Amino acid sequence: MEKIKEILAYQLGPNTVYDYVLALVLFVAILVVFKIFKNVAISKLKKLTKKTENEIDDEIIKIIEGISPLFYVVVALYFPLKSLVIWDGAGKIIDGIFVVVVVYQVIRSLQTLIEFGLRKFAESKGEDVNRKAAFQGIKLVIKIVLWSIGILVVLSNLGINITTLVASLGIGGVAVALAVQNILSDIFSSFSIYFDKPFVVGDYIVVGEHDGVVKKIGLKTTRIQTLEGEELVVSNQELTTSRIQNYRIMKERRIPLEFGVIYETPLEKLRKINGIVENIIKAAGNVRFDRCHFIKFADSSLNFEAIYYVLSGDINEYLQKQEKINFAIMEEFQNEGIEMAYPTQTIHMAK
Repeated sequence: MEKIKEILAYQLGPNTVYDYVLALVLFVAILVVFKIFKNVAISKLKKLTKKTENEIDDEIIKIIEGISPLFYVVVALYFPLKSLVIWDGAGKIIDGIFVVVVVYQVIRSLQTLIEFGLRKFAESKGEDVNRKAAFQGIKLVIKIVLWSIGILVVLSNLGINITTLVASLGIGGVAVALAVQNILSDIFSSFSIYFDKPFVVGDYIVVGEHDGVVKKIGLKTTRIQTLEGEELVVSNQELTTSRIQNYRIMKERRIPLEFGVIYETPLEKLRKINGIVENIIKAAGNVRFDRCHFIKFADSSLNFEAIYYVLSGDINEYLQKQEKINFAIMEEFQNEGIEMAYPTQTIHMAK
């Protein structure tokens, strides 16, 4: 027994053998606790989470299971080593490794948890291409923020003055901010497009002099297929600062119809025109008649104006109804002997 005490009291550097043995026992004990926690406690927690309907507890279990073995080893080594007397340089290295590993694991876990929350929120809103693009941008911003905070925490714990560092990077930061200004503007504009929903994929829109169908809304640009067939790529920032006409939400299209008949048309036939036009429009189907009136004595014609609505936002149906009504009016006017007017000039010669 005395021999064992002598061995334990033997000095090896600044620590005794007893100190090293105690540190080793502490290291093994912490590893055993982690092992029990991972195999036994998590197994029981899994059984409990299966009884609940929400998925957040299942995700937390997955995050815990995904913790790297290196994390457990570093944490288990840290406390025993800190109990020993070691030189300052080694102490700083141990502190640095511990902080880096812990911060890395915490940020990874937070990132996974936040992405899970975003994914579940997106799923609750249904499938949407715009939503996917917006959440990709949000995830990118979250990653940048989390890892930036993590780097600052690590540097601060390593004894680096963060305030001085940020100040020294001031000029460089301004340069970088100016360089990525347009990119960030486009990314945040994509968020605005998602949350405000001025248009979605599949909408027919008009932007300035261009029009077409929205094919894809990305983080930086939106792609529009024009009626001519080419692809138009527009920055999201430009779209959020432009006036946009969106025909998707159009429930009906107002169509003004103007035409003129010749001055030689008999009065009784002029009186019949309103009724003829009204009957033709009402018979077209999926069309709402509004009015028809004799409105003007023009230079070479007697002008009428009719207003009707096509009860659909589809441009093809709108054009088909308009064509059908126009043909029907021409046919009925021919049957009635009513002649359409065109620019003419009559010269009366005095005797």
